[in-house]
Amino acid sequence: MRIYESGENYLEAILILKSSQPEVHAIDVANYMSFSKPSVSRALAILKKAGLITIDKSGVIELTATGHQKATKIYDRHLTITRFLVDLGVDDELAERDACKIEHVISEETFQAIKKQVK
Repeated sequence: MRIYESGENYLEAILILKSSQPEVHAIDVANYMSFSKPSVSRALAILKKAGLITIDKSGVIELTATGHQKATKIYDRHLTITRFLVDLGVDDELAERDACKIEHVISEETFQAIKKQVK
């Protein structure tokens, strides 16, 4: 099952939330992303069906190994592209917003070239 930009954004959000709190629930994701709880519930159901997350009986969300791998990859792209844009002189907030869009469509070859420049 192919996960699109919105799914990648959810995986990234879960990864970020997991780094700052012991448990992540749907309401945490909703608050972080400024989305409604029903929208988040639908998206989480898709990610669960794709085998990228698990949700236990108490509503705690965990990334599966595959989900963690995808989330880490997209987050690395986000951070790298943001840094690249900032290094070019783009305002931090604008770089952050633009990186969020670019990270989903950029080719692996172009991303690796950017990554090489950032390091």
